[in-house]
Amino acid sequence: MIESITISSVATYAKTPEQLNGLSKFNFFFGSNGTGKTTISRVIADEMKFPTCNVTWKAGTKLQPLVYNHDFVEANFNQSVELKGVFTLDEKQFDTLAKISVAKGELDALATKIENLTQGLQGADGNGGKKGELATLEAGFKDKCWAQKQKHDARLQGGFKGYRSSLEKFKSKVLQEYASNTSILLTLAELEKKAESVFGAIPTTEASIPVIDITKLLAHESDPILKKRVIGKEDVDIAAMIKRLGNSDWVREGRGFYDVNDGACPFCQQETTDAFAQSLSEYFDETFVKDSKAIDDLTTNYVTEAVRIQQQLAGIIALPSKFLDVEKLKAEKELLDAKITLNNQRLAGKKKEASQVIELESLSGICTTIEGLIDAANTQIAAHNIMISNLETEQTTLTAQIWKFVLEELKTDLAAFKKAKDGLEKAITAMTTEITTATTDKEKKASEIRELEKQTTSVQPTIDGINILLSSFGFQGFKLAKATGGTSYKLVRSDGSDAKATLSEGEKTFVTFLYFYHRLKGSESEVGMSTDRIVVFDDPVSSLDSDILFIVSSLIKGLFDEVRAGTGHIKQIFVLTHNVYFHKEVTYSPKQKGVSPKERTYWIVRKPGLVSKLDKHPTNPIKTSYELLWAEVRKPERSNLAIQNTLRRILENYFKILGGIEFDQLCAMFEGKERIICKSLCSWVHDGSHYAHDDLYVSIDNTMVESYLKVFRAIFDKSGHSAHYKMMMSDAFVEDASIAATA
Repeated sequence: MIESITISSVATYAKTPEQLNGLSKFNFFFGSNGTGKTTISRVIADEMKFPTCNVTWKAGTKLQPLVYNHDFVEANFNQSVELKGVFTLDEKQFDTLAKISVAKGELDALATKIENLTQGLQGADGNGGKKGELATLEAGFKDKCWAQKQKHDARLQGGFKGYRSSLEKFKSKVLQEYASNTSILLTLAELEKKAESVFGAIPTTEASIPVIDITKLLAHESDPILKKRVIGKEDVDIAAMIKRLGNSDWVREGRGFYDVNDGACPFCQQETTDAFAQSLSEYFDETFVKDSKAIDDLTTNYVTEAVRIQQQLAGIIALPSKFLDVEKLKAEKELLDAKITLNNQRLAGKKKEASQVIELESLSGICTTIEGLIDAANTQIAAHNIMISNLETEQTTLTAQIWKFVLEELKTDLAAFKKAKDGLEKAITAMTTEITTATTDKEKKASEIRELEKQTTSVQPTIDGINILLSSFGFQGFKLAKATGGTSYKLVRSDGSDAKATLSEGEKTFVTFLYFYHRLKGSESEVGMSTDRIVVFDDPVSSLDSDILFIVSSLIKGLFDEVRAGTGHIKQIFVLTHNVYFHKEVTYSPKQKGVSPKERTYWIVRKPGLVSKLDKHPTNPIKTSYELLWAEVRKPERSNLAIQNTLRRILENYFKILGGIEFDQLCAMFEGKERIICKSLCSWVHDGSHYAHDDLYVSIDNTMVESYLKVFRAIFDKSGHSAHYKMMMSDAFVEDASIAATA
């Protein structure tokens, strides 16, 4: 069965699609000639010829369309001398018919099974069922994956490269990584820090920080001279005096002045003996001189080494590596500088008073800390440089680690998604397999029915049936007979001569309808009589009298009963017409019992302007031709070209034919321009021709249409028939104070 039809960009239909939704078993279309009814029948007959249109079949199962329209008449009557034979089942072969009936029941059961499975698989509209559930599940999980991308994209976008612009691609990547990612799991902070280097600006090689050698500086701290009291020789005659003074450093300092004072004491200026000079020289012997020199050398070397180290550290701090904790290094250097200053002071004191025992402040702890800071920075620099030399590998590794982190955050959602998806996919696979199997069985069963049909088919029952109907309705001048070959028909007179060329239009229409009617119960070949089908009747009574109209509508309503009871192979019927009386007759159902309102749909096909429109109605919108004229007045989208004639026809029916009111009396109630408009409306029905000034209103615009409608309403108001106007306008009626005031 057809569930919906979309028509666009064909014949009088615009590019914007017109929709026929919610179609049922019986669908009735009413519209004037040229509004677009036949286009609907042609789309149903062969949708492949109309790529801009679409026909949606229930559960995707297409049935055989049989369409009676102008194309059918042209192909089967006007273009050929003979009519194709219609094969039907011979009702006398009871055994074969019983087998066909059983096989058809099995075929219908398979079709129902396929339909139910298809609906369970994809829903009634193709977007539901298990596939719809899977699509909803996929969409929900896709949103959750995308939320992770948005959450971390600012800092980790390098790892998402290639998947940042598509929700579907990102979700697919998550599932791919879920199946294969074995990377180590890092923290978000670690990933973000690595991403700055690996995915940031193209990094450059970093120079290592020079290693500071503090061995020599630390070695000075343990020099023995620091703890040695450096004094003169004690076995010379002045040694006792110096010892008594307790200050050999003072004597040593004064010796320099003694040597340059020509042997006189630098303090008292008295002349000394040669023996005193000899004793003084012997007291400050070679050992004393050597030790003093050691103190001087130690002081000089310590200062030199300390300055070298301080300068190195200053250079490192001035141009620090980004991997170095420069603030901590600065603090350690300040502490080092303070201790070096103190040690220099102590060494200066030792140099001045060699007999003092001193101890230097140890720099070992500070230097160890400094070395540790530099070594740590160099370790990171080495790793950084290795990373640069193998950047592509590092990016690949980090990318995998980023996806591993995303998987960890989605762990719960992934587990739930995987479980639900596996269940749905198993169900979909099982249902698809069942559909495939049932479809194969259905094809086998259809083949079996075709073989049975070949055993009991004949074209004679169609001849007999059509001839009985022709005779019963007074068509005695011709009948249907077998043509040469026995598989086609011809129309002949009682004397056997060809009758086709001399038939009237009414006779042609009736005989082609009867031919089509019998075609519905048979087939043009020896097989196919049991094929399920839908039927379209497009204006089947366009040239028939009232008696024939009645029998045609009765035959069609008989098909309704078969469809409703499910006794035939017709599953859906479309009836399209422009004839009000035929429409009323074919839609009339005296027995409402068992008739559901939902089994019917009603449509109006109209063409305001140049474009066809389709309007659906909950109930039968066609009452009488008079009511149809009022329906045209009520529409907001009226045809400017036809409205004048519509208004004239209403006035003729109501006032002249039914009321016997002369139009001169109506026009006399108006003055000025309104009287001219009134005469224009009335002149056509008054004497069958227009007044000369009526030509002014042949081509009218929206403003003029409003003038006609205003005068049209005023005619009813002024003549005392406003209640009829209000009744016929129904919901479209609007109070108009200006008209009421002049009435």
